[in-house]
Amino acid sequence: MTPTRLRLAAALACLALAPAPALARPAPIPAAASPDLAASALTLGRAVADWQLRYLDGRFDYVQTHRPGTQNPRGWIQGAFYVGLAAFADRTGDARYVEAIRAHGVQEGWGLGARPLHADDHVVAQSWIWLYRRDRDPARIAPVKARFDAILAAPPEADLTFIDGTENQPCQARWCWSDALFMGPPTWTALSAATGDPRYAAYADREFWATTDWLLDKETGLYFRDSRFFDRRDDQGRKIFWSRGNGWVYAGLVNILKTLPADHPSRPRYVALFQRMSARLVSLQKSDGYWSVSLLAPEHSPPESSGTSFFVYGLAWGVNQGLLTAPRYAASARLGWSALARAVRPDGMIGWVQQVGYAPDHVEADDTQLYGAGAFLLAASEVSRGRF
Repeated sequence: MTPTRLRLAAALACLALAPAPALARPAPIPAAASPDLAASALTLGRAVADWQLRYLDGRFDYVQTHRPGTQNPRGWIQGAFYVGLAAFADRTGDARYVEAIRAHGVQEGWGLGARPLHADDHVVAQSWIWLYRRDRDPARIAPVKARFDAILAAPPEADLTFIDGTENQPCQARWCWSDALFMGPPTWTALSAATGDPRYAAYADREFWATTDWLLDKETGLYFRDSRFFDRRDDQGRKIFWSRGNGWVYAGLVNILKTLPADHPSRPRYVALFQRMSARLVSLQKSDGYWSVSLLAPEHSPPESSGTSFFVYGLAWGVNQGLLTAPRYAASARLGWSALARAVRPDGMIGWVQQVGYAPDHVEADDTQLYGAGAFLLAASEVSRGRF
């Protein structure tokens, strides 16, 4: 075993053995927050984070599908988990989580995935940038700066059309699918915020709106997953809008707004889109607190926690930031959090996570995935500080 893998193993062993810190010492909770709700979010967040870190064992035999992708330490599946863990580490101040992210970065040499232009291979850098902003060690961001500088020197010009039946999509040199709006643009805006170089945010801004003009359905205010869904309909003739696909966009919007300067000329446009999506999403929440895997088809739909986690994260953040002031938003976040709490097993595993895919699909109670844990931690980080 290499020295870096030994350090990572030691960090994860400490997480497995160490008791969770007492709830008396988390980051301060706003005076208007519900203590019971905040404590629930912190307790469950720690349980989910600790379970997932214990089971970063390389085997991932609890994952039902896409196991090779799950094993990729620089891929989007693990990258999305570390985005959530970083947010939760910020909220709790727990050094164990910071050290887990640092150990992972050291193990990977702060590198990105193998595909130079693919957004899925950029998302892991969000946690490297997060660490850089804590300790200002330039090694943390050297690889992502090199990767993004090369893109700026020769920006891709691919068409945004998905080609059905093709595994390697030429359009994925750009952000031609909804998931990419979580993986890509927040990484670019975070790098601008960390370095003071506005070129990265400018690129993200241009490409984000190109994708939005392409995939946002003007009639419903929801995002198609990719262009293959423009003309697809379900068995009742309804348009198909994937819950997690829209969740990626919604959480990506939040993460862009977290790192975009207050005076950025496009900021009002992002805020307006976030508020429009929020209003639409609240109207689609089911009475049990979940959102359906296919947002316009609530009937016969099992619970699904990854999309719901992203929606709760965004709603709670919007309430906390004063961007969503109507009572229905806080009520929706509370109801969604109650649903998510029911999806966590006593041992801390988050269940009801739709497996890797690109469309609404079947979900089982024991289905879990790292991105589902990451999404849950994003939700817990905001619900625990919420003015509900």
